[in-house]
Amino acid sequence: MKKLLYFDMDNVLVDFNSGIDKVDEDTKRAYEGHWDDIPGLFSLMEPMPGAIDAVHRLAEEYDCYILSTAPWKNPSAWSDKVEWVTRYMDDVFHKRLIISHHKNLCGGDYLIDDRGKHGSNEFSGEWIQFGSPEFPDWDSVLKYLCGKN
Repeated sequence: MKKLLYFDMDNVLVDFNSGIDKVDEDTKRAYEGHWDDIPGLFSLMEPMPGAIDAVHRLAEEYDCYILSTAPWKNPSAWSDKVEWVTRYMDDVFHKRLIISHHKNLCGGDYLIDDRGKHGSNEFSGEWIQFGSPEFPDWDSVLKYLCGKN
């Protein structure tokens, strides 16, 4: 049986700043300090470098799901995330998207997440902190996880 592997979206699979770069200056000013509440923002984002290839490689060895949080006050973020998955990664994550503000409630073997918020740091399996000195990019994650299953 394959081990269970979760992926966070923002700044792990998805380049958050690439969405911000596509928003006009008036909107940025209106949402200063809480850009994640911009309607439609999450559908504008591009994949992180290497993320799509890495996910396909890891999906060969692991049972993969996205485990992400969406801003509570931005209802479009929830549907935007589904739209993003459908556009870029539906072949791996079709109906495999979990939105939760309590990631520690999901059991599994590994969670790749950039921040220890929303229960990531309390996850029952191993938290792989993407962007950390130990796991700065997708190549380092692949080296660590490939062949462990």
